[in-house]
Amino acid sequence: MSDKTQWESIKGEGGQLVDRVKELVHEGNVRRIVIKQGERTIAEFPLTFGVIGVVLAPVLAAIGAITAMVSDCTIHLLKTEETVEADPVETQLASGEAMDDL
Repeated sequence: MSDKTQWESIKGEGGQLVDRVKELVHEGNVRRIVIKQGERTIAEFPLTFGVIGVVLAPVLAAIGAITAMVSDCTIHLLKTEETVEADPVETQLASGEAMDDL
């Protein structure tokens, strides 16, 4: 197994952004939140595995306050996805190659 990382960017108004970030964080694969205004980074929040509501609440409050005060901001989320490497035997069976050898 290996981890694949990708950035997702979201734009919107303060309340909408906080709700969307909350949804994505609850999915459990967000590792970092970066708030930018244009090219300038305003705030950055690293998240650990298993972030719970008590720890997440101050982060969401800060995101809400920042997006309310700053116009034209974008939130970037670093997400990870676990990828399972295929077993060569299973790959052969799925493609029918192993059946030809019998």
